[in-house]
Amino acid sequence: MSIKVKNINKTYRAHEKEIDVLENVNLSVEDGELICLLGPSGCGKTTLLRLIAGLEQPDSGEIFDGEELVRKPSKDRGFIFQQYSLFPWLTVLDNVMFGLNLNNKSKEENLDSAKRYLERVGLSDFMDSYPHELSGGMKQRVAIIRSLLNHTPVLLMDEPFSALDMQNRQRLQEQLIGVWKRFENTIVFVTHDVDEAVFLADKIVVMDKNPGRIKEIVDISLPRMRNRESMEFIEVQEEVKKLLDVWD
Repeated sequence: MSIKVKNINKTYRAHEKEIDVLENVNLSVEDGELICLLGPSGCGKTTLLRLIAGLEQPDSGEIFDGEELVRKPSKDRGFIFQQYSLFPWLTVLDNVMFGLNLNNKSKEENLDSAKRYLERVGLSDFMDSYPHELSGGMKQRVAIIRSLLNHTPVLLMDEPFSALDMQNRQRLQEQLIGVWKRFENTIVFVTHDVDEAVFLADKIVVMDKNPGRIKEIVDISLPRMRNRESMEFIEVQEEVKKLLDVWD
């Protein structure tokens, strides 16, 4: 078992009020599994992800990464935030190479991997550019590629593609599946997009709010790469949408 969430409760206190963000959340994520946390704003998706990362602590309950009780962040659990996070003093290529230089491969192998993936997301012409010279969407593409190539055992992703246009969003979804299949990361991916969840996930964890809780878990058995236009894909989309009161 990779991630085990047991009886998690979380309350935030603001302006002398208590807001129950998560209530009695239980979830198991197997090694090498890709799951999506899906639900409306305010249902606690990001809070649950931050708890798994060790960036916050629950009020009650426990989270395990393997046999380890999660009490703080770990290099084995990578986190991709919704907003890009790059080193402003490094070029695009050097940002991507930063994590790769810590592995056991040669500099030439790492350089080849970095250039290949940047080319696949349309950034070949910007390898020598600095972050301040890029658009927001381009910065996010760099940050995502950097995180994917670090190959942490557990990768936690908080709506990382939300700022991108549809073409690059779908391209990076495909890249994510390719890297995941190759390196067998365990991925927990937060999204509010039904299409994205159905395309990516082994399981979709549908969440409800007030307070945040798991409403249902939907197993997705469609083969990859998934065809968004297939009847099977559309049928799963409709099944998931019926579980979400905020969508028609």
